[in-house]
Amino acid sequence: MHTGSSPARRRPTARQRALLAALEELFLAEGFMAFTLDDLAARMRCSKSTLYALAPSKEQLAVRVVGHFFKGATERIERRIAGVDDAREVIEVYLAGVSEELNRASAGFMRDVAEFPPARQTYERNSHAAADRIREFIARGVADGVFRDVHAGLVAEMAGVLVEAIQTGVVRARTGVSDAEAFTALAELLLGGIAVARRWDSIAG
Repeated sequence: MHTGSSPARRRPTARQRALLAALEELFLAEGFMAFTLDDLAARMRCSKSTLYALAPSKEQLAVRVVGHFFKGATERIERRIAGVDDAREVIEVYLAGVSEELNRASAGFMRDVAEFPPARQTYERNSHAAADRIREFIARGVADGVFRDVHAGLVAEMAGVLVEAIQTGVVRARTGVSDAEAFTALAELLLGGIAVARRWDSIAG
């Protein structure tokens, strides 16, 4: 993924940031594997040299744009949970954010990410980071007394396995649901499985 090209590592200009954002929207809507650099230059109404300033090849440009999407998604999700203290709410908001971000991605984009190893590696890194965050949230909830501590560590590891199964397309292939829908279901599963059942106690009383 690291090309050794200095333009790709320099802080992008305002024009380049706008171009990356436009490419991100295009890729999310239509995927990226079928495009040539000539196609992209025509769609962006720019020269190929402008694209080469972002990355020295179409493949490396795809990796950069995919990385741009996941980096931005991570930052937006982290802003959403900033200041949220309740571990249950943190998990709900965090996974809702993951679901919403992935809802922006078309089936074509997700297929291209899965089939292009460098882009898939970017998704994998983000999925591993998400699994680590979920483990942190569960540990916080146990410490705060809002999650039951029975098998909490195991539940956290199982959540990590499910995140990996979502990312690798196993859940999508076996169930037909999108990754976004799978993350929503994961939130429901986690919150229903480990939350202290005080609301059920109040109903029973």
